[in-house]
Amino acid sequence: MSFRLQPTPPARPNRCQLFGPGSNTKLFAKMAVSEADVINLDLEDSVGPNDKDIARKNVIEAINTVDWGKKTLSVRINSLDTPYWYRDVVDLLEQASERLDMIMIPKVGCAADIYAVDALVTAIEAAKGRKKRIALEVIIESAAGIAHVEEIAASSPRLEAMSLGAADFAASMGMQTTGIGGTQENYYMLHEGAKYWSDPWHWAQTAIVAACRTHGILPVDGPFGDFSDDEGCRAQARRSATLGMVGKWAIHPKQIAISNEVFTPSDEAVAEAREILAAMEQAKANGEGATVYKGRLVDIASIKQAEVIVRQSEMING
Repeated sequence: MSFRLQPTPPARPNRCQLFGPGSNTKLFAKMAVSEADVINLDLEDSVGPNDKDIARKNVIEAINTVDWGKKTLSVRINSLDTPYWYRDVVDLLEQASERLDMIMIPKVGCAADIYAVDALVTAIEAAKGRKKRIALEVIIESAAGIAHVEEIAASSPRLEAMSLGAADFAASMGMQTTGIGGTQENYYMLHEGAKYWSDPWHWAQTAIVAACRTHGILPVDGPFGDFSDDEGCRAQARRSATLGMVGKWAIHPKQIAISNEVFTPSDEAVAEAREILAAMEQAKANGEGATVYKGRLVDIASIKQAEVIVRQSEMING
């Protein structure tokens, strides 16, 4: 381990982030009682240009009037290359209550994008005397974003989470696909005439996880576009969880249960993790640095792996 230790990420559940357009007020009450850990009210891609103003008003009213329970409440503003984003930030912080937890910044390409929003948020908080400090989350969805992912992760103490936006990312990279996440038909290898599909998003997810873990930020997988394909969504979520991501977006309510299932450590996994910790405690008492558990070697590194699972379980249950 480096002398400079990795910061601890925020200790809050982030298994599923449920998105809903700010222009559709009928969804707000349903989102509030869903099983999603995080609610993202959207002012960006799901809202047409002619509906931006009314969507912003709808979202502010919903923040102020809907009972969101203990959920983390976030609003996705418009990207910084549009004329809408500054008004999103100003109106949200001047008119919405302190129930708002986070602002999501889409299409982030460099640390300066975060600086711009952070500076505006800081000025408004000071001017309005807001007591609750607004957190930020970002979406990596461009070639520039993935190229600058670590400087983005280090850009602001407000930053809590980072997601991969597969659709815009694919477009920016010039990828020959219209799919949003998941397996891509033409991304395969041949072995003795048989096709084997690999994951075209793997390297980008790994880069995001590494940057996030280095700087104490929650890494989150983005949307899976085909909400009729439960098993495809589950497979994508499992790959993401294995890589170290803590959760996934839901663009349809039926995807909530899948994300919660995958990103909640199973009873079996937690029991095994606790047994490994107990076995290592016994080894330590015996003056040993390693031991055998169910026929495999476990050592100090195994303690760290087991502790990740136990802490995640305790945080979710707590």
